[in-house]
Amino acid sequence: MRRRGCLLVCFVLVIFCTYAQNKPTGLMTDLLKNTGEVFINGYPSTLDHEGIDSAIEPVQTAKILSEYPSFSWIVPNKGKNTLQSGYRIILSDSLHLIQKGEGNVWDSGTVNSGRSVSVAYRGRSLQPRKVYYWRVKAITGNSEESDWSDIKSFRTGDELKPYQSSSEVLVKSVEHPVLCSTRDDNWFFDFGKASFGQLLVRLTSETGNDTVIVNLGEKVRDGRVDSRPGGTIRYQSYSLALLKGTHLYRIKVHKDKRNTLEVAVKMPAYIGEVVPFRYAEVLHYGNKLDKEDVIRESVHYPFDDSTSFFRCDNDTLNQIWEMSKYTMKATSFTGVYVDGDRERIPYEADILINQLSHYSVDREYSIARKSLEYILKKPTWPTEWILQAILIAWYDYMYTGDARSLEKNYPLLKNRSLMQLKTSKGLISTTAGLQTSAFLQSINFNKPIQDIVDWPGEERDGFVFCDHNAVVNAFYYEALKIMEQIARVLNKQEDRLFYAKAHQEVYKLFNDTFFDLKRKLYTDGDTTSHTSLHANMFAFAFGLVPQQHSQGVQDFIKSRGMACSVYGAQFLMDALYNGGNGAYAEELLASTGERSWYNMIRSGSTVALEAWDIKYKPNLDWNHAWGAVPANTIARYVVGIKPSAPGFESIEIKPHVYSLTSVESAVPTIRGNILFTYKTINNDEYELSVEIPPNTQAELYLPIKSGKRVREVFLDGKKITFAKGKKEPEHLYVGRITSGKQVYRVMLSNR
Repeated sequence: MRRRGCLLVCFVLVIFCTYAQNKPTGLMTDLLKNTGEVFINGYPSTLDHEGIDSAIEPVQTAKILSEYPSFSWIVPNKGKNTLQSGYRIILSDSLHLIQKGEGNVWDSGTVNSGRSVSVAYRGRSLQPRKVYYWRVKAITGNSEESDWSDIKSFRTGDELKPYQSSSEVLVKSVEHPVLCSTRDDNWFFDFGKASFGQLLVRLTSETGNDTVIVNLGEKVRDGRVDSRPGGTIRYQSYSLALLKGTHLYRIKVHKDKRNTLEVAVKMPAYIGEVVPFRYAEVLHYGNKLDKEDVIRESVHYPFDDSTSFFRCDNDTLNQIWEMSKYTMKATSFTGVYVDGDRERIPYEADILINQLSHYSVDREYSIARKSLEYILKKPTWPTEWILQAILIAWYDYMYTGDARSLEKNYPLLKNRSLMQLKTSKGLISTTAGLQTSAFLQSINFNKPIQDIVDWPGEERDGFVFCDHNAVVNAFYYEALKIMEQIARVLNKQEDRLFYAKAHQEVYKLFNDTFFDLKRKLYTDGDTTSHTSLHANMFAFAFGLVPQQHSQGVQDFIKSRGMACSVYGAQFLMDALYNGGNGAYAEELLASTGERSWYNMIRSGSTVALEAWDIKYKPNLDWNHAWGAVPANTIARYVVGIKPSAPGFESIEIKPHVYSLTSVESAVPTIRGNILFTYKTINNDEYELSVEIPPNTQAELYLPIKSGKRVREVFLDGKKITFAKGKKEPEHLYVGRITSGKQVYRVMLSNR
């Protein structure tokens, strides 16, 4: 009941915060939400921007680095079919003037536009090291003008460029243990969840001659912090000599040699070094300790826990979603997506999965943008991951509606399509002698790249490497398709036609080269007959499988089970849901087998693992966000919410529910939250409600259970007729719906 009550409170808060005010909310400047806050060593302070220069201690604040930033807001709700028809933004360098409604730096005037996300600043270039204030009015419906939004302030950086991505300040959360126990002067504390943090403990010594041992770790064994946890699961031990009297001691985290190398992302000085831990011990301490005496300072990127929720009638799936959501928060501790604690290096594959999952649980886009632009400058070695930068860039655009990063990085994205590695076969190869120094320089790398297929190598389902690799060329095809779309967005017509022709050619060459006509499956390469899960699932995930071969390829994919890593599972989920095998995908999501997300929870971790189990990767870590695929799979497929136009100007809502009989969820978008509920009334009837935020529309598909057909549909109590076209076996296309809440009652019957 307590958990259910918390869910209800969260649901009410989401509705209230999103829709209760007659003014724009959720203001973002260059995708940042917290530009008005001033922090002192990770904590919000009483200072405002005006007081920064008079502060004695070092302070931190997010800084806008663009001369021409973008502005985003959530349009106030005016009921159903609320669309913005215009806006007015004012920008001032004076708080007094902006409070009076005067924009002495820029006044956009009333602009007749429905755009409410990533709206470009059109005034004179901003100046460095300066504080600005802005607010906005939205015009909806029949010229109905909203109230002014609250005032949003921001400070510019020391050096500005026409466009530069900005990032938030890392923050700290103070937490006390949820469990405290003692045995023979040894104290044990459990914080409930692991996080990257630091420990403070209040201890007393009568003489000043006492010494205690403090242990921190991610894993427990026999009621103690596991001192030999295996892999790269963390454990650290400290000897602490006590002063006379009662004092609050800060444990200085040991520096790890590997994750502080030159290539690793360093912790900023205002935060200090951190270590992931859930458990703490204080040994050889004879006095009493309470939970309040032990403090963990958890470090993370700003995260709004109330933005999203998910609850269904399968508690295993609920636990998996909670772990996946929390992983996004816990692993954001460097301010850029990294692989985990072992290396603390941004890798493209980690960033791609982090990005999609973070988008699915928080209205946060700046860390993904920062991570993208980091790896464009500092790529990693796998061939497929070089190509993945193009996917990351496209998702960034689709979720934010902001094309500035595409425009700035377009030349580099073109190089990362790897067309320079195209052989006489028309496909790409990393072993054909084409990796010249000029090529490597063009992608900002200094060593030859290598095909990876999956990681670790033991998770490749026996994949046979050849000169022309099916998995690599599936990514190549996807990258070329996206490059066509990017060229269209940037109005580069010649390039658009070039990439359109290129991916059409690769489609034919891919099928001619890798498809085995006898077995009706894809082989791993051009000189092998071996067929792996990977060759087939990546082909399906990226739309390379002709319709007539779809069922056979899907049957093979299903026959291989989870014969891939936690990273490969991202693309397995894409292939299964897009291929009409959603019921099987749901089984895998909620599985409790050894190769499952639930096994991560069963192992004792509260953050996603690097691999399914330590037996599959002996050096695995317990804090690897690429293991949190369910966060985005649940949002994008189970609830079925994806942007169908940049910045969620329009939305696809296509739920996939099979064994589930009830689902409640809130999925964040840059325009506000989408609220979704599904409840089975009986085997032939269900109710589905969806509430989409103002200034957007959605194409809605109602789920159809296997062996059933839709008999009748009622919308808000009134019978409706079905839209024609877009017939699918598992869904009924309802049509385009407007903002606001709509409740559908669906009657089914046997086919």
